[in-house]
Amino acid sequence: MTGVSSGVLISLGAYFVLMIGIGIYAYFKQANDSEGYMLGGRNLGPAVTALSAGASDMSGWLLLGLPGYMYSSGIVSIWIALGLTIGAFLNYIIVAPRLRVYTEVADNAITVPDYFANRFEDKSHLLRVISAIVIILFFTVYTAASLVGGGKLFVSSLNLSYSMGLWVTAGVVVAYTLFGGFLAVSMTDFVQGVIMLFAMVIVPIVAFTDLGGVTPTVNAVRNIDPELLNITSGMTFMGIVSLMAWGLGYFGQPHIIVRFMAIRSVKDIPTARNIGMSWMIISLVGALMVGFAGRAYVQKTAMTIEDPETIFLVFTQFLFHPLVSGFLLAAILAAIMSTISSQLLVVSSSLTKDVYKLFFDRDAPEARQVLVGRISVIIVAIVAILLASNPDSSVLNLVSNAWAGFGAAFGPLIIISLLWSRMNRNGALAGMVVGAVTVILWIYGGFELSDGTALNDWLYAIVPGFVLSCIAIVVGSLATAEPAEKVKRQFKEMEMNLHQ
Repeated sequence: MTGVSSGVLISLGAYFVLMIGIGIYAYFKQANDSEGYMLGGRNLGPAVTALSAGASDMSGWLLLGLPGYMYSSGIVSIWIALGLTIGAFLNYIIVAPRLRVYTEVADNAITVPDYFANRFEDKSHLLRVISAIVIILFFTVYTAASLVGGGKLFVSSLNLSYSMGLWVTAGVVVAYTLFGGFLAVSMTDFVQGVIMLFAMVIVPIVAFTDLGGVTPTVNAVRNIDPELLNITSGMTFMGIVSLMAWGLGYFGQPHIIVRFMAIRSVKDIPTARNIGMSWMIISLVGALMVGFAGRAYVQKTAMTIEDPETIFLVFTQFLFHPLVSGFLLAAILAAIMSTISSQLLVVSSSLTKDVYKLFFDRDAPEARQVLVGRISVIIVAIVAILLASNPDSSVLNLVSNAWAGFGAAFGPLIIISLLWSRMNRNGALAGMVVGAVTVILWIYGGFELSDGTALNDWLYAIVPGFVLSCIAIVVGSLATAEPAEKVKRQFKEMEMNLHQ
C-alpha cells in the first residue's frame, strides 16, 4: 500500500461498509420468497428504479470509457451519447409500462425467460431454456469483465495487487447481493448512482476551472487539433448510424428491463422516467466534458498518458484532496459494482427459476428457491473471478460485443411481444435465434467488404441483428398458428390495465 494516501483508503473503506450495511438492512426488510429476493416484491419507488436502472446500465464505461473516447476522438463521441439517450427514453416509453403490467398478468413472471415462457405459452420450454442459456453465459463473462475493471483500478490507483482487487470487489458485491437480493442491489445502485452523478458534475467543473474556463479550454483543444471540434470528423454515414445504434441495445438488456418489472406501480413510471433521463443526460454530458477538458489539461501540464481511459483517474489524483479523491475513486467502483451486482442477480435468478426449478425441483418451496438463488450468486461470482484472473483475458473481446448480442436477441422480442398480440412462440424463437446468430456471424464470421473493412467496423452488428430479428419474428408468427386464447386474453388485460 506504499504511496496510497490514508484519506483515499478511509473514503473507500467507508464506501464498502455502507454497501454491506445496505445489504444487511435489505435482508431484514424484504420478504423471504422468490419474488422478494429476485424482484424486491415489485415495490420499488420511482427514484430507486430510475437510478438503479441507470447505475446498473452505465458501469465503469461512463467514468472511464466515454471520457477516453472523447479524449481520443473529440466531439464525434456525442453521437453515441445521443443514441444512448434516445434509446433509454424510448425504453421508458414503450417497454417500461407494458412490461410492468404484462409480467404480472402473465402468471407473475419474475425473470425475463419466465416472461417469454408465460407470454407465449411455451410448453416445450425451448424459449425459457435458450434465453436462460444466453443470459447465463453472456452475463457470467460480462461479470468477469467488470471484475477486471475493478482489479485494474486497484492496481493503477491504489498500488495494490490485481488479485486483491478482484477479490475485494467481488467480495463486497457478493456480500450485499447475497444478503439483500434485488432490494439490496437496487438500493445500493441508488446510492452508487448518486455518487456517480456527483462525480460527473464536480470533476468537469473543477477541471474547466483549473484550465481558466470554457473558452480557454475550447481554444486549447482547437490548437491541439481543430478536427477534435468537428462533429463529423472521420465519420461516414454508416459510422454515425453505428454509434447511434447503441441505443437499440436498451430494449434487450435483462439487467435494465428487470427494473421495470419491479417498480411498484405503472403510475410511478413517468416520475421514474423523468428522474432517470435527467440523471443520464447530466452524467453523459459530464463524462464527455471530462474527456474534453482532459485533452487540454494534458497539454497544459505536458504529462504523458498511455491510456486515454485513465483521464478521470488523472483528475482525481492531481486536482482533489485525498479524501475527495477516495470518494471519486469510489464513484468508479460504484459504476463497476452496480453492474456486477445486477448481472449476478439476473444470472442467479435465471439459474434458480429457469434451471433448478424447471429441471430439478418444480415444487420447490419459496425458501428453498431463495437459498438456491443465494448459492447461485456465490457460484457465478467464483466462475467470474476465475475468468477474470488474467487481466489480459480474451473474454474482454467477447464482452465488448455482448451489448449487441443482447440487444439483437432480446430487444425485438421484448418490443414486439408487448405491442403485437399476433406474435407467437415460433416467431419469438425465430427472432431470438436470428438476432443472436446474425450478431455472432457479423462480428466473428470473418466477412469483409471489398476494401478489406470488417463488417463490424463498417456497421455495428446490432443494426443488422435487430432488423433481421424483427423480420424473423413477423414472418415466423404469420407463417404459423395464432397464439392460444389465453395469450390473447392476457394481452387484452395488459392493454386494459395500462389505461386504468
